[in-house]
Amino acid sequence: MMVVVGMKYIASVSFGKDSLAMLLRILEESLPLDIVVFYNTGMEFEAIYHIRDEISPLLSKRGVEFVELQPAEPFLYSMLERKVVSKQKGEHFGYGWCGGLCRWGTAEKTRAIKRFKQSLGVETLDYVGIAADETERFEKEKSPQRRLPLVDWGMTEADCLRYCYEHGFHWIEESSVSSSGYVDLYEILDRVSCWCCTNKNLKELKNIYQYLPQYWERLKELQRKIERPYKGCYKGKPRGVFELEERFSKELRGEANA
Repeated sequence: MMVVVGMKYIASVSFGKDSLAMLLRILEESLPLDIVVFYNTGMEFEAIYHIRDEISPLLSKRGVEFVELQPAEPFLYSMLERKVVSKQKGEHFGYGWCGGLCRWGTAEKTRAIKRFKQSLGVETLDYVGIAADETERFEKEKSPQRRLPLVDWGMTEADCLRYCYEHGFHWIEESSVSSSGYVDLYEILDRVSCWCCTNKNLKELKNIYQYLPQYWERLKELQRKIERPYKGCYKGKPRGVFELEERFSKELRGEANA
């Protein structure tokens, strides 16, 4: 890879499996890297913060700057209290749940990273952790200012998870209901996004309810403050956190027609 003098090489890392695998291999292959950027919503699983704290000393030793960005205003303020005026709902407070068509948190992340890169006053080249089997995503992300190393290396999502495990990284959360007292997030979730993201599927949500009651309680607390059901409605019936809890509880008890 040709190094461009005067350019800053930046890796945006969420510390999920794909971006972590990308970062580890960039370091292993001594590719040019100046800055690692982590956007902290404040709503990440604790395991993400543990991985961050493991990686940051390694970056310091390599002379790579670690930058942690936050939303311009606290996530919960935007979710619950910000004054919002929309054509559909008129004036109300809080954007509500983030995910699906209403990805206001992602939009704020994009703006924050853009502001940071502009503040550097130099050209930047971004490493983006999109896996080789995420075809739709990497087609959209192609750009002269971006590199997709995982695609270049042919690393799929499964490859990325295996690579992280081989390098000793696991996404461990305490679990009072697990026989071992902990659970690896990638054993119960397809993606380790924010714990309150509505993009989680029903399987993932059922596993959170079953294995991570500490997060489920936090979801219930948010649902008490947000009018819109967490997973919207299905056949005219709301699928909020409380309705999902009732469903999952029946399923786990083996009741018919849960």
